[in-house]
Amino acid sequence: MADVRAVLPGARDIVLVVDDSPETLKLLTDALELSGVTVLVATAGEQALALVERITPDVVLMDALMPGMDGFETCRRLKAGPLAHVPIIFMTGLTETEHIVQGLEAGGVDYVTKPINLDELFARIRVHLANARSAASARAALDTAGRYLLAADRDGRVLWSTPQALRLLGVSLAAATDGTLLLPESLRDWLRGNGSGGPPAPVTLAASDGRRLELSLLGKTGEDEFLFRLTSDDTAGQEAVLKQRYALTAREAEVLVWIARGKSNRDIGDILGLSPRTVNKHLEQIYAKLGVENRASAAILAARAIGEF
Repeated sequence: MADVRAVLPGARDIVLVVDDSPETLKLLTDALELSGVTVLVATAGEQALALVERITPDVVLMDALMPGMDGFETCRRLKAGPLAHVPIIFMTGLTETEHIVQGLEAGGVDYVTKPINLDELFARIRVHLANARSAASARAALDTAGRYLLAADRDGRVLWSTPQALRLLGVSLAAATDGTLLLPESLRDWLRGNGSGGPPAPVTLAASDGRRLELSLLGKTGEDEFLFRLTSDDTAGQEAVLKQRYALTAREAEVLVWIARGKSNRDIGDILGLSPRTVNKHLEQIYAKLGVENRASAAILAARAIGEF
């Protein structure tokens, strides 16, 4: 058997095993505990649902067939709730294609058959844990940087969202019967049409605090994953933030907001009713107050300050 410590290093890893078979539970518990991994055990789907309300595991090993709520339904409920980003690996003696597809459609990331080959199982755990942690780190980095992003599948179900985007949305999105958030109907229609006819038009939503939000497509990031960006039409508030932080005049703050949005001097002049020469003079003062030498550096500082970087 593989060295479990090489697969699941450290005692902080938590593995939830959901299976009604005493033999399988003993086999996996003994093997996992050799490495100091914390093993949680549930012998039924309902028990697993109750357990994850208190503790979030790093990975779940799920038996497909159990009395009462089967593993497929348990997986769907876990994915709709607290374990949206936690990998769930199915374990079963079933090898028919329909059951494999059923497990993946329920939200599982992988499938191993019984009798379980521990070397194979631990290799799969290692890969899926690494992938999940990379994704979690990326989402955390995006959130820390103030990125308001969310991803949805082809049915318009939200797969993940940076916490800041979720807070900004508030109750603007409808929810499916399983609690999964749904994109607005126009975006769901576009996704169901396989994204034909060019990108969809941005959708305007209302934030819980009354601000206008705009949800727009950034692109396709996976076989069944589409990335959207949420922006807030809060120009006045952004200007106030910049004015206070960098001791700018009202006009300088207006110019800097549009610099952060990537507009050229000519564009900014058209928007604000200024000549490009006047915009450039404002930029000279802005650079001096921000302590930067160029437009790109000013744009980065401004975007960070107003939470859009």
